[in-house]
Amino acid sequence: MKELSYSILSSDFSNLELDLENIFNSGVKYLHYDVMDGHFVNNISFGPHILSTINKKHNLINDVHLMITNPKDYVEQFAKAKADIITFHYEAINSDNEIIDLINYIHSFGCKCGISIKPNTPVEAIIKYLPMIDLVLVMSVEPGFGGQSFILNSYKKIGDLDTFRKNKGLNYIIEVDGGIKSDNAKAIFNSGANLLVCGSYLAKATDKKVAVSLILGE
Repeated sequence: MKELSYSILSSDFSNLELDLENIFNSGVKYLHYDVMDGHFVNNISFGPHILSTINKKHNLINDVHLMITNPKDYVEQFAKAKADIITFHYEAINSDNEIIDLINYIHSFGCKCGISIKPNTPVEAIIKYLPMIDLVLVMSVEPGFGGQSFILNSYKKIGDLDTFRKNKGLNYIIEVDGGIKSDNAKAIFNSGANLLVCGSYLAKATDKKVAVSLILGE
C-alpha cells in the first residue's frame, strides 16, 4: 500500500470548496485533519464541525490527527462527525492505563485508532501498544505548523516500525507527516511507510494530479 493523505490545514480557506474539489480529483485517498488546541502545540486549527461539513462532499477516508492535550474528551465528537481514523499523541497521555483505555474507547465508536510520536520520542516508547492499534503516525517535523523540512532521523523510526511489524505479523499502517515532497517520497516509502501526509507541497502544486503521481512514483 502506498497512499497519500492531504492535510486540509494547507488549503486556502477563502476558496476551500474549489481547493478541495481539485484534491478530490487528484488521486488522493485520505483527508488529513490536523486538530490543534493551542496547548499541546502552539497553534489552533479547527474542530469536528469542519469534518462534518466537508464529509458531505466526498467519499475519501477521514484521517483525524488530534494534537491536543485531552484527546479522549473529543473522540465521540469526531466519531459522530464521521472520522474513519482517530490518532492521538503518545506524549499527551500520562499513563499506560490511560493509553490502553483511550485505544479501546476509540475502537468502541467503530473508528480505527492511531498513535503518534513527536520527533524526539523513540519508537521504543510505543512498542507495547503496537499490537492494539491500526496506525502509527511518525511526525517527521515538530507538530503544529506546516512547511517545515523533513527530519532525517525519521527514516530509522520508520524502518524500525516496519521491522517490528513484519517480525510480529502485525498490519498497522505506518503514516508519516511533515516535509513530504516528490524528491523524498520514494525513500520514505522504501523505508517502510504506507501513507504520507502531504500539505504544503500538494496545496501549492498547479497540477495536483501530476504532483500526486510524482509522490506515489506512478
